[in-house]
Amino acid sequence: MKTDDLIALLAAGEGPVDRHALGRRMLLALVAGGLVAVLLTVAIFGVRGDLAQVAHTPLFWAKLALPGSLALLALWLTQRLARPGVKGGLLWGLLGLPLLLVWLGAAISLLGAPVDARADLLLGRTWRTCPLNITLLSVPTFIAVFWALRGLAPTRLRQSGAAGGMLAGATATLAYCLHCPEMAVPFWGLWYVLGLLVPTVVGAALGPRLLRW
Repeated sequence: MKTDDLIALLAAGEGPVDRHALGRRMLLALVAGGLVAVLLTVAIFGVRGDLAQVAHTPLFWAKLALPGSLALLALWLTQRLARPGVKGGLLWGLLGLPLLLVWLGAAISLLGAPVDARADLLLGRTWRTCPLNITLLSVPTFIAVFWALRGLAPTRLRQSGAAGGMLAGATATLAYCLHCPEMAVPFWGLWYVLGLLVPTVVGAALGPRLLRW
């Protein structure tokens, strides 16, 4: 068989690639993982009793802004890295912007508080369990996002795994906010970020193994 005949045979029946396939696959993974994370939050931890009241305060929405902005940026980054040969580029730097804003707010809050109240602002009541809970809730989205990436064509596997892990962690943190009673910015800047970092690091470690094609 000649080379041209072989190429024609391999290409037979192939049509144009669906331009929206990547977006649909990632959206399906995010919705499925996020829904399971919310259901786990309700079933395991419960919804905070004053959620209806705190939802009317700007501080509560500021609390959601950290994982929400990181989730959007991580989704954008994950979709880019799901394409062969594409780099994350400046998007990695943009992920630091929400963190810097929260850490600036945390520093202002700590400096403005009495010395004997600073530990409470930083530790709250749930510092021992917060990162662990976020990590637990990130598992469904982590699995779903890695499933989506496995069906795509990432070539920078460690970066893709890290971005997918951060997306899972941010989605889990959003779900956990339905339960978490902590309303101090220093607490979010430390323990939420640690909870987010666990699936990010795990994703970076497993990416080269699980996303290889």
